[in-house]
Amino acid sequence: MAIIGKLLKRTNQINYKRVVRRGKSHATQRETLVKLLEYAKNTTFGLAHSFSKVATDKNPIKSYQQTTPITEYEDFYSLWLSTTIEGKKDHTWPGRVKYFALSSGTTGSPSKRIPVSEKMIRSFQKTSLRQLSTLHDLNLSEHFYNASALAVGGSTKLTKKRKHIEGDLSGILKKHTSLIVSPITKPGSKIAAIKDWNDKLEAMIEKAPKWDIGIIAGIPSWCIMLMERVVERYDLTSIHDMWPNLEVYVHGGVFMQPYLPRLEKVVGKPIHLLDTYLASEGYFAYQTSPNKQGMTLILNTGVFYEFIPFTSEYFDEEGQVRDKFTAFTLSEIQTGLDYAMVISTNAGLWRYLIGDLVRFTNVSAHELVITGRIRQYLSLVGEHISLENINAAVIACATIMNLEISEYCIYADIEQQKHVWFVGCDSPCDEQKLVQNLDHQLCALNDDYASARKYNLQAPEIKVLPVQQFYAFMKASGKMGSQHKFPRVLNVEQAKKWLEFLAIKP
Repeated sequence: MAIIGKLLKRTNQINYKRVVRRGKSHATQRETLVKLLEYAKNTTFGLAHSFSKVATDKNPIKSYQQTTPITEYEDFYSLWLSTTIEGKKDHTWPGRVKYFALSSGTTGSPSKRIPVSEKMIRSFQKTSLRQLSTLHDLNLSEHFYNASALAVGGSTKLTKKRKHIEGDLSGILKKHTSLIVSPITKPGSKIAAIKDWNDKLEAMIEKAPKWDIGIIAGIPSWCIMLMERVVERYDLTSIHDMWPNLEVYVHGGVFMQPYLPRLEKVVGKPIHLLDTYLASEGYFAYQTSPNKQGMTLILNTGVFYEFIPFTSEYFDEEGQVRDKFTAFTLSEIQTGLDYAMVISTNAGLWRYLIGDLVRFTNVSAHELVITGRIRQYLSLVGEHISLENINAAVIACATIMNLEISEYCIYADIEQQKHVWFVGCDSPCDEQKLVQNLDHQLCALNDDYASARKYNLQAPEIKVLPVQQFYAFMKASGKMGSQHKFPRVLNVEQAKKWLEFLAIKP
């Protein structure tokens, strides 16, 4: 087995040197767009938006931006995607799109059906291999290369509809996983197909002693819960008592820092943390080294990117984009500014506003971090509190008060003109002191919030709950485990359901 480990390590070295030279120029993005337009020019969407003419234009990017409007899911669904889902060929993408990923969204939101084409599946596979090649840079042990990868994802069981097949993205990708890779990936097809999270969790715990895990991948809340349960079930000191070769955790989906205290408690030695930007709409970026602040944007796997500054000039108070045609390309972005990301993909999403906010940490290297969601911010009276502000305030308070806070949410009480916090904490906590600290931190982080608090924003309110309450709500909402995450900022409908669950009068 040591020989196999050396071979895999050498293969990674070669692959790493080969891929790091690729996709570094802005011209790559222009080529990507032209290829997408050429490929889809005879679709209903392509004909309606003159793709054939745009692709041959002297400035195809500018022409594309002038002829194709920016759109969000609801509008794109009603105008175009619903017909594609019904099975119409050559509508938004050549041929008939067979697979649709049910996006997890946020608790209380209905699932979206995101098209997944054969080309997109190949792009996912290619990007995954590229990410694996970067492990060479971590100088991992040969024992690691002989271990397996554990993906804590959604159910791989797909549902056949009249004209298409739908389910979690992990299920669609699993169906197309090479037979060569399958034997070294866990938890195996039988467990992976289980829909109920508690049943899947129990099955993984039972199998854990038989596995040698080197990489674990998935959303922090569920991966850490699995490791905690394994340690508890087998009376271990740490997860490394069972999986000594666990050296890498590939995470994504939520801000990782609030979960670090729980992770540190369950591991016996440091592990490498690598962030990923993987969504149902595409595999956009990954962190090539734990020493880098941002994730590297993938430029040449069938996605054309645009960016809209998240400022009042481009978005209104409701988070609606003001101009359906204006956006900036990769060659025009700056560091230190939050952008809403717009994508055009090799599955037939065209100038699609994905809803995420990103900030570039290194423009030349195309490295970025996710800073929040367009709709996940608060501005009752002009305080403009971002998800990044909220996360930073919670982290600071947890440090100051020596608390472990991994789950929390906030909503705006319009009638009372105040913010209402719910914080998950299983240790004794002074609610009044915590809310005062949160208020103080937000004033320090955000001048608009500090000003609003002086004049017309009332003092915030807080309720500290057992962490289990958050998971119980997700279970009651049918979003327990897999790819689901609890929203940090609740909209009106989400807040109503949350309060009803807690038996609190809205």
